[in-house]
Amino acid sequence: MLVAVASIAWLPLVGAQPIIGDPVLGANDPILGSKHDFTGLNARAGVVAMPGVAFSDYGYSCVYCHIPPEEAGAQPEEFGGIRDWNRFMPATDNYELYRSQSLDNQTKTPNGISLLCLSCHDGTMAVDMVVFKPATFDPTMDNAMHMRINASDDIESCGKCHNGQVAHDIAVKVIGTDLKNDHPISMDYAGLNFKDPDFHPPDHPNGFDNGVKLYEGKVECATCHNVHNPSNELFLRAKAEVLCFTCHIK
Repeated sequence: MLVAVASIAWLPLVGAQPIIGDPVLGANDPILGSKHDFTGLNARAGVVAMPGVAFSDYGYSCVYCHIPPEEAGAQPEEFGGIRDWNRFMPATDNYELYRSQSLDNQTKTPNGISLLCLSCHDGTMAVDMVVFKPATFDPTMDNAMHMRINASDDIESCGKCHNGQVAHDIAVKVIGTDLKNDHPISMDYAGLNFKDPDFHPPDHPNGFDNGVKLYEGKVECATCHNVHNPSNELFLRAKAEVLCFTCHIK
């Protein structure tokens, strides 16, 4: 699973100046310049063949997930979006979640913060499909093909070129809608109140001291992944060799 996003503070809009960082890290926020920072991505990758084609560069790193400051107070769900996020709601009926008799509780639909991740990584919607575009974005520049993170060989999918032959393979980034072989999400953490002896109790209400997080006591994509921090492989919140043992005793 891939990460959801932490809260971000915004600088006031001044011309086309970028929105900088989060309230603690500011301009040192490691998301800036990472794979999840779509602003200027083609230039950083040294790609000159497809500027303005694969997706729209809105000039602000944060708006691909976060509501622009000039839309503060807006309700994305009124426009078909995910509550509190600047992404449209995926078709939740399409998801098949992990099922097991050993699970302490079953969930049928991912929660909003996991839907945020899936809205890109399930491959059904374009990566630049935001509810609110920043006020400084010139709509005449919105001439992109609006590509999806999908391994299919069609004109709307990144897999058309990113097939491992023409360009690096996109498949590893494609989660799809079949989540039966992925870690379960959006369920209550079994270690709360020592409910299940096979799980460590959290260190505090928000999760564990090593950065693994719980969201209102639930396990989400962002429990294990932090979109803002690429320092660990796959944006993991802790090193892979210790991550699972944060929660699981055996």
